[in-house]
Amino acid sequence: MNVAQQLVQQLIDAGVSHIYGIVGDSLNPVVDAVRKSGGSAKGGIDWIHVRHEEGAAFAAAAEAQLTGKLAVCAGSCGPGNLHLINGLYDAQRSGAPVLAIASHIPTVQIGQTYFQETHPDRLFNECSVYNEMVSTAAQCPRVVNAAIRHAVELKGVSVITLPGDISDQKATGHAPKYVPARSSVISPNSEDVRELAELLNRSKKVAIFAGAGVEDAHDEVVALADKLKAPVGHTLRGKDFIQYDNPFDVGMTGLLGYGAAAEGMVDADVLLMLGTDFPYNQFLPGKCTVQVDSHAEKLGRRTDVSLAIHSDIKELIKQLLPKLNGNRSDAFLKGKLKKHAKLMNAPVGSYTRNAEKLKPIHPEYAAHVLNEVAAKDAVFTADTGMCNVWTARYIDPLGTRRLIGSFLHGSMANALPHAIGAQVAYPGRQVISVSGDGGLSMLLGELVTARMYDLPINVVVFNNSTLGMVKLEMLVNGLPDFGTNVHDVNYAKIAEAAGFHAQRVDDPKDLRDAFSQAFAHNGPSLVEVITDPNALSLPPEIKGEQMIGFATAMSKVVLNGGAGEAIAMATSNMRNIPRLDQF
Repeated sequence: MNVAQQLVQQLIDAGVSHIYGIVGDSLNPVVDAVRKSGGSAKGGIDWIHVRHEEGAAFAAAAEAQLTGKLAVCAGSCGPGNLHLINGLYDAQRSGAPVLAIASHIPTVQIGQTYFQETHPDRLFNECSVYNEMVSTAAQCPRVVNAAIRHAVELKGVSVITLPGDISDQKATGHAPKYVPARSSVISPNSEDVRELAELLNRSKKVAIFAGAGVEDAHDEVVALADKLKAPVGHTLRGKDFIQYDNPFDVGMTGLLGYGAAAEGMVDADVLLMLGTDFPYNQFLPGKCTVQVDSHAEKLGRRTDVSLAIHSDIKELIKQLLPKLNGNRSDAFLKGKLKKHAKLMNAPVGSYTRNAEKLKPIHPEYAAHVLNEVAAKDAVFTADTGMCNVWTARYIDPLGTRRLIGSFLHGSMANALPHAIGAQVAYPGRQVISVSGDGGLSMLLGELVTARMYDLPINVVVFNNSTLGMVKLEMLVNGLPDFGTNVHDVNYAKIAEAAGFHAQRVDDPKDLRDAFSQAFAHNGPSLVEVITDPNALSLPPEIKGEQMIGFATAMSKVVLNGGAGEAIAMATSNMRNIPRLDQF
């Protein structure tokens, strides 16, 4: 057994069944060890050949997020492992247990500006919880063991830098047996529970803001909201875990948000932040705020907090509920639920009413139809940008679906490789990549990966021939959009040439049939939806400076001879602005 074979066996013992990457150069001994393992069907490891190492890291990140188990990607020396870095940043910030094998040039050449020489042991420090270079064959198995444990237990990225010559040497070191640690519950300090109960009992208006940290605590949070008569808002990452079966839901805050969440947080006497590290402090009211998180380092870093509680969410609520007074007034809750219903019926709902005849297709309507046609347990992956908006507002989680994206790193092009990782992890589950034309074109080659393995991925492309979110950012900042438009590309034809079932839809009446046919196809499919490039997303709370910026930008567009563009944008969006009498 050589070092590479020993490494592969350690991964097998840790439950790994496949590695995403591109073969070659210094990585060849590891690839050959994978070949010799016999593949997952024989208890070994499969090699998933992607077209770009960035796609490999994104795929591993998605698999790890969905399964909670270790996922692995790999890159050859120099340019190969450099390509991993963007997807690894995404994995690290998403809390995904991913191990990356960064192969390296021969040890005797390190430090000599050798061909393809980089220093991965330095480069990956910022996007990892563990990053070590293997210097000897005897050292390697202990480094691998440590890397696996760090990634799994700390829920982050581990990087092993492995020179090609060492991976081909005879294994001499003992491989420690990997025994996973049992998960433990972080209980709150009893004094914190008492102080929180006293604060909530004397507060008339309490709002809950829930993030991804409420995973596995849905029923407990709903019970707490019921006891406090508190509206529950959520983050984008928290949507999967708290929006469904929740009579206290008032939507999502932030620029992508919807509903009455923003207003509910501002009007509350106490804001209870549960399991969220929401980064946009301008949407946090700065009043009396209590933050609860199992990661103590996150407490108070976004906004001032009156009480910081280090605890598992479910355990805190279990201890808190018996200490809360009953018979609270529900006036505050009812007011926010009523406002939420109106908001959902007006600016959000109006996007999808009577839209089946509008051309170009309104993207909101396409997302609405997609939500109705998709399987009840579908996994959605969303590109950064407008696709985040449409999926956040129109895809219902149901408690059985999942929605993942580059929600913390904010990278373009994540949806398709994320979908590959999701489909590899769950071969029998419907996986839908909600891709923008900008994001899809950036890692377009991964269509070939999906076809190579005949993965039944469903790619839904929202093609507006523009970088929609960037365009909106420019406009609200008083800048006319520039450099955001691209020429029309027929992605359905490209996908068809790659072996996909593909269809291009420019009539909203055809959407439902197109989605149904694609989802019924036994293999990869792509539906390209030609959407209105002027359709914008209204945030739940419009600031005065945003209105001034938008008006200024429109004036500049007109003065520069773009009056037609300004009129087209107004025509596309005026129907979505709620009338005053609806409030």
